[in-house]
Amino acid sequence: MMEKREITFKEAIREALQEEMKRDESVIIMGIDVGVWGNLYGFTRGFVDTFGRDRVMDTPISEAAIAGCGCGAAASGLRPVIEIMYIDFISIAMDQIINHGAKWHQLSGGKVKVPMVLITNGGVGLRNSSQHSQSFENWFVNVPGLVTVMPSSPYDAKGLLKASIRDDNPVIFIYPKGVLNDKMAVPVEDYLIPLGVADVKRAGSDVSIVATGWMVDHALSAAQELNREGIECEVIDPRTLYPLDEESIARSVHKTGRCMVVTEAPAAGGWSGEVASVVMEHCFVSLKKPVLRLAGIRTGIPYDKDLERQVVPGVKNIIEGVKSLLG
Repeated sequence: MMEKREITFKEAIREALQEEMKRDESVIIMGIDVGVWGNLYGFTRGFVDTFGRDRVMDTPISEAAIAGCGCGAAASGLRPVIEIMYIDFISIAMDQIINHGAKWHQLSGGKVKVPMVLITNGGVGLRNSSQHSQSFENWFVNVPGLVTVMPSSPYDAKGLLKASIRDDNPVIFIYPKGVLNDKMAVPVEDYLIPLGVADVKRAGSDVSIVATGWMVDHALSAAQELNREGIECEVIDPRTLYPLDEESIARSVHKTGRCMVVTEAPAAGGWSGEVASVVMEHCFVSLKKPVLRLAGIRTGIPYDKDLERQVVPGVKNIIEGVKSLLG
C-alpha cells in the first residue's frame, strides 16, 4: 500500500518537478520568473537555492528564445522543462516547437532525441481575460512528433508530469487553471502514469462522457446529480489528448450506446471532433443517438466572473446534454 496525503494540484506539480530534478541531474527548468520568484503559482519557489542557477534559469521575456533553448538543450542530452507562462503566448514559439523540436528526431533518422517538456496553462477560471485564458490544445494534437497531455487532478498531474519528463519525445503539458486549487490524496512514493492511457473516473451504464481538464470536474458533478434521478454516467478522462486511448473510449461507448464529449476548447476544427469521429468509426453499431459535443464558445474570453463561466460548458449544460441523449 502506498502512503497518501492530500495535496493541491499546484503542490502536485511542484513535487513532480522537485522529485525528477533530484532523481536526474539532466533535468533543468527554464522560463520567465521560474528562478528567483519561483514561478507564477509557486511551482519552483526555492528551487534556485536547492538546485542552483545552472539548473533553474530565469529567461528573458521571449517565448521563442525559451522554446529554442529548450530544443537545443534537449538535443544536447539534457531533459529541459520549459515554461510558457500562459498558453496564449505559445504562438510566439510555434516555429521552434513545431518546425524544430517536433521534427528533429525524424529528420535525423532517429539519431537526435528531443526529451523536452513544455509546461503551460490554458482555459478560464481565474478571470485573466481574453489574452490569458484561451484553450489552444487543439493545435498540438495535429503535429507529428508531439505528445499532448492534459491532467485534471493532482494525482494525475504528478504522475503524468513525471512520465512526461522521462519520455524521449517533446511533450506539451497543459494544466487547466480551473483545477489549480483542487485537493486530493496523492502517494508519497514515486509513481508514474503512462502516457496515452485514459482513466475511467466514474463507472456508469447510460451515457459515456469524455471530458478534458476542468471539464472532468464538471462532468463528475453532473454525474453525481444525475445519479439521484437514476441516471448512471460513465466519465472518461483521456489524460493524454495525443496519443489518444481509443480503446478505452470505444469500450465505454459500446457499453452505454451514448456519448458526449466535453471540452473548454471550441468545437470548430477541434479535438472533440476527433473523438466524435473515433466513436462513429468504432462504435456506430452500438450508438443509440449521434455523438453530442459540448464545447467552449468560439469567442474572446470576457473578464467578468459570471460571463467567463458562460463561455465554457458547466454542470447544468452537461446535465441537459445527458437528458437530451436519453430523451
